Amino acid sequence: LQFLYFIGCFLTFILTQMGNSCSKAISTSCAQAADTVFRKEGIHYVLKTPFRKPACGTQETAYFATGCFWGAEAVMWKTKGVVTTSVGYMGGYHPKPTYDVICGGNSGHAETVKVVYNPAVVSYCDLLKIFWSSHDPTQGNRQGRDVGTQYRSAIFTTTDDQRALAQGSKAAYEKALLFHNKNKITTEIKPAPVYHYAEEYHQQYLAKPGSRQYCSAQPTGIRVPPESEWGVSSNLLKRNESILGTNLPKSMCANGACSL
Repeated sequence: LQFLYFIGCFLTFILTQMGNSCSKAISTSCAQAADTVFRKEGIHYVLKTPFRKPACGTQETAYFATGCFWGAEAVMWKTKGVVTTSVGYMGGYHPKPTYDVICGGNSGHAETVKVVYNPAVVSYCDLLKIFWSSHDPTQGNRQGRDVGTQYRSAIFTTTDDQRALAQGSKAAYEKALLFHNKNKITTEIKPAPVYHYAEEYHQQYLAKPGSRQYCSAQPTGIRVPPESEWGVSSNLLKRNESILGTNLPKSMCANGACSL
């Protein structure tokens, strides 16, 4: 096992010199070895909560795609009020997507983060602000050096409130981006389809020993407008008003680099 672990790490080093749409495929070797040694099936590596169980009680679920799901998940598990996170595949047509399948570019799925959260501690508005500010939502089927439909920006909503807030925040943020001479937002917003859990070694990947600290997300650095500028009803905002305010985790990804 140790021999395989070090072989995986060596391959990871070689791969850091390369940039292509599926450069993560071999770089997961170290994390796979770590899984074999450290994994508790279905238990979040950082939060120590079950990540395969559905939301219960007053908990709610949100789904976001911002490119490579490694860094996207890490930002969310650092957020106060998040109960658990996982990564998976959504929005495609292949009945049983795997990482190899989506890398082929023929499944239509996006790399997605599932977020189960306590709405009494963190609101959906807070999560949307983190979503918009943690990547560049104008890049279409890519994010930085990662190219392919699996790396597109998307929000998969579970309630009417989520849909209205997602659309309102998109319109407001696009206005801010255009003011700063950026392109229009290409983020897909639609009701959540089936969520397929990704392979175990992808779960909480960046927190595991030997993982490749990679992230291709390219945040714009432009502030997301306050909810009052999202063009949604006051009742809707009251139900989902920001709780964390400006106390939000910042993306750990910029210019293709990641830091924990």
